[in-house]
Amino acid sequence: MNQKQDYFPEGHAFYSALRRRYLIAGVWQTIFFSALLIAIISLMALLYDVVNGAFGYIAYEYKNDPSEYTSTPISELTKEELLSILKENLSSGAYNKLNNEQPMETRSQGELYVLFLKGLLQVDTKQTWDLTDSLLRGAEIRAEAAEKYPDAQLEFRSWLTPQFLTTPMSSKAEFAGVRTAVLGSLWLVGIAIIFALPVGVGSAVYLQEYAPKNWLTAIIQTNINNLAGVPSIVYGMLGLALFVRTMESITSGAAFGITDSNGRTVLSAGLTMGILVLPLMIINAQEAIKAVPDSLRQAAYGVGATRLQTVWSHVLPNALPGILTGSILAISRTLGETAPLIVVGASTFVTIDPSSPFSKFTALPIQIYNWTTRPQSEFHAIAASAIIVLLVLLLTLNATAILLRNRFQRKY
Repeated sequence: MNQKQDYFPEGHAFYSALRRRYLIAGVWQTIFFSALLIAIISLMALLYDVVNGAFGYIAYEYKNDPSEYTSTPISELTKEELLSILKENLSSGAYNKLNNEQPMETRSQGELYVLFLKGLLQVDTKQTWDLTDSLLRGAEIRAEAAEKYPDAQLEFRSWLTPQFLTTPMSSKAEFAGVRTAVLGSLWLVGIAIIFALPVGVGSAVYLQEYAPKNWLTAIIQTNINNLAGVPSIVYGMLGLALFVRTMESITSGAAFGITDSNGRTVLSAGLTMGILVLPLMIINAQEAIKAVPDSLRQAAYGVGATRLQTVWSHVLPNALPGILTGSILAISRTLGETAPLIVVGASTFVTIDPSSPFSKFTALPIQIYNWTTRPQSEFHAIAASAIIVLLVLLLTLNATAILLRNRFQRKY
């Protein structure tokens, strides 16, 4: 009877045990909710900090008076007028250099306007303010700018503009953009996918469907799991030794007749990032293959299908949503990595877009790092804008993974 009472309390003991269980459940629910709340607050703080730096007032002056070049307000200049002003006032060497990079007549009005500001008027930024100060202390900022910089123009600016996305790197923050960095990041992602996706999926298929379950396979599986946690800088050192130095004739393009490059190319970086995400791809693909019901395999074998036919026609099509989702999420890691790219040789200042796997390159994380190390506040503002671009690219990849999963997912 006592033993039964221990397992099935009655009366007052029952209600006491019930209250205790509800109390413990309430405590854990509060802990879980607090963790969620902390995560949301942290993400909101991150987004606020980024957006806060990408918008705000800016006080600037022109080193040269616009009236020296035209009597028309500079905001109303047409493309033909801008082209004429640049041709008349730029030195022949500077004009010919710009014309050789891209014929001046083919440039847009916005590009010519930037060249006019950069080459002739020469914008001099005096001070910038972040979004919070600009919204809460607008009157004080206007008074401060009028007192400190009487000749300066004060305007509320969004540093994240279409021009920012389509302009290459510049030594002046007012004219710098992320075009070369975005293209470099896309090249890296593309090369990493081409290398890592077939190798990762093939390895996962072999380990899951073909490899015997013995000590050797267990060692390989353990090492794959361990490699997924290796610091990225180690992969950078591997890429430097393997792709940049050992395989320099291939990664530099010398084997294909290209002589104006070395091993520090976008191809070396892309292969390095491919190796970085390869363990993650193998693990994700294995988990997706494991999730396919074994009954499908047995049914295929029952009607006389070979193992290859079973894997190709039944296992892989049903594992495809998980494989694609895991692969895209793994590849999105390459967009945010910096350390391996620095080791492999990414440039911090590149104005020419990567046009082949053997081009010199930069990437968005490298560009952001470079700008944040500058002392000028305007570089911090464009760094915040570049972070927003990077976040949009990451969210786009993640959204693509979700759409692919929903598109190809099958229910059993």
